[in-house]
Amino acid sequence: MIRKLSFFILFIAVSFFTFSQKQLTLEDLWQKYILYARPPQGLKSMNDGEHYSVNESEAIAKYNFLKGEKIAEIFSLKDLPADAGIKSIDDYELSKDENLILFSTNEEAIYRHSSRSEYYVWNIKNKKLTSVSKNGKQQLASFSEDGKKVAFVRDNNIYVTNIDDAKETQITTDGKPNFIINGAPDWVYEEEFSFSKGYEWSPDGTKIAFMKLNETEVKEFDITAYKSLYPEKSRYKYPKAGEKNSDISIHVFDMNSGKIQKMDIGSEKDIYIPRIRWTVDPNILCLTRLNRLQNKMELLLCNAANGESKVILTETHKYYVEVKGNDLIHFTTDGKSMILNSEKDGFNHLYHYDVNGNLMRQITQGNWDIDAFIGYDEKKKILYYISSEASPLMRDVYAISIDGKKKKKISQKAGTNKAVFSENFKYMINTWSDSDAPPVISVNDTEGKELRVIEDNSHIRDLIKDFGFTQREFLKIKNSSGTELNAWMIKPPAFDASKKYPVLMYLYGGPGSQEVKRGWDYMDCWFHLLAQKGYIVACVDNRGTGARGTEFKKMTYGQLGKFETEDQIDANKYLASLPYVDGSRIGIWGWSYGGYMSTLCLAKGADVFKMAIAVAPVTNWRYYDSIYTERYMGLPQDNAAGYDDNSPINHVDKIKGNYLLVHGDADDNVHAQNTYMLIDKLVAANKQFDLMVYPNNNHGIYSGKNTRYHLFSKLTNFILEKL
Repeated sequence: MIRKLSFFILFIAVSFFTFSQKQLTLEDLWQKYILYARPPQGLKSMNDGEHYSVNESEAIAKYNFLKGEKIAEIFSLKDLPADAGIKSIDDYELSKDENLILFSTNEEAIYRHSSRSEYYVWNIKNKKLTSVSKNGKQQLASFSEDGKKVAFVRDNNIYVTNIDDAKETQITTDGKPNFIINGAPDWVYEEEFSFSKGYEWSPDGTKIAFMKLNETEVKEFDITAYKSLYPEKSRYKYPKAGEKNSDISIHVFDMNSGKIQKMDIGSEKDIYIPRIRWTVDPNILCLTRLNRLQNKMELLLCNAANGESKVILTETHKYYVEVKGNDLIHFTTDGKSMILNSEKDGFNHLYHYDVNGNLMRQITQGNWDIDAFIGYDEKKKILYYISSEASPLMRDVYAISIDGKKKKKISQKAGTNKAVFSENFKYMINTWSDSDAPPVISVNDTEGKELRVIEDNSHIRDLIKDFGFTQREFLKIKNSSGTELNAWMIKPPAFDASKKYPVLMYLYGGPGSQEVKRGWDYMDCWFHLLAQKGYIVACVDNRGTGARGTEFKKMTYGQLGKFETEDQIDANKYLASLPYVDGSRIGIWGWSYGGYMSTLCLAKGADVFKMAIAVAPVTNWRYYDSIYTERYMGLPQDNAAGYDDNSPINHVDKIKGNYLLVHGDADDNVHAQNTYMLIDKLVAANKQFDLMVYPNNNHGIYSGKNTRYHLFSKLTNFILEKL
């Protein structure tokens, strides 16, 4: 009797929870974006370290760090005459003396990191507006150190505008689309080395160092735009794995003499120069040089006057030396030393070298990775950085003395912390989030004490409660070789352990990536929507992912997809063994590398996966770009088996489950060719599948009215029908 009564009470409670809980909709997520956190735009510390500026779309405002008071609008579009035609501020930069503002408007995207815009300079004192150029949109405009000039790129050439008289001077003349690029990277440099600006002003503003890329012999790829009666083709250079890359050279333009000096970067031609840095000395340039296989990195110091160079540091690795988003070369202001990061001891750490490349000390050490270097307080000789020291699932802010002897964790909350410091290192703006907590942006002192909150996204927190989001659970899953893999799981709000639930696995899985961590991700909101509909959503970081050292990350070298797929199949089997999981109803989905993985899992794991969704997948590594693919796979000429054995296109005959394939046909990154060639193989193998192609959409699939809403409606309906 007591047992029956308890069950009745539990039934009433669960039923009440189910019917009282507010239901999240696709419209909420992908049309209204009601759970989307919007941080302050363009927040930058000002020189005094007591104030910061923010882009408020129609004005640049000045705020007080400590009290949060809006001191003034240092520039507003209202200050401009009505016929100026400027409706918004896309981005901005203050001159070093903060008397001028360089801002852009009417931005037009080129690739992922690049764009062209109309740039203007606003003089705060005399209220004068100067157009940087009236001869067409510009790229990458930036102030010289003295604030008297602005350099920019247009049509693959470099120009300099003198602000006082608006005189425009052309620095290079040989730039030509699809042939010669000056001052900007080509497509593959931009995408895989994570930068868009290929020139740098010298510290004294008298010189400009720039890269010149000759892509004449690089093969072209066509993308068709279906926007008019007769479709238009755009053609750009895209070096696929093993194919010809651009030839690179580095040059320095001297503003005083008007001459250009070529730097000596060595006799080997098939190389990369992914970074250009000036040292403190305005006559000495520092270059990062990589060989084609990317397993040897060198630092070169170049004499800007005569081009002579010398190698001061060399680092090699049996797999690869990664120069990507987290690489660092920071020169101390005394000109005597530099701070670098390296994975040479098995984890990503900070090192202190003198300017001749001699190691002075390893600053950080331990079995954990530096995630980002934030800054160096020269007066106190303290470095600030973000790392995963506490756990691969978290990111914390630390301070450490340059001798490595004193270290302190600055961030106060467990989860993901990101930080920027005021100019004088007096204040830290910290952005904290957790798995089920949207970002909180606060001003802290450098001891970590919270002084005030800029944005707490409380409205999102309230909505999370209204929608009854369940707390994400973290777990560890052992693969068949005994390696522990980090994972998370989102259960339905009215979870009943006596029932059997279908599972949707989500993954990315690419080298150095990480999906299993404590931090806010908008995609998780969609996962909670699926949980409301009765699905368990799970994610597993396979071998090859990040924040666990180089051996864990780089062990997939030469055979991408092999170990990652094995881990996902092992994870599937573990989940299927849980008493509340319906092992016959486990699906998997991913985007880009994740789409590659989900397709491979459906083929190699045909007996355990019921369905898969692949959005914009690589289906054969021979189709992808040179820098990324060769970094992790070597050259296809040397590693044919590695390329072919784990490309999904070669395993379609194994597929048994339901498969949805999605691609944007204007994807300049993972070409729709990947999908079309896979379709050809699927048809030949007589494998039925579902297909959705989004015309005129790139890798992100967001262009056009309702595109994201349509995409996630498609994904959701497929899951509901097939899983």
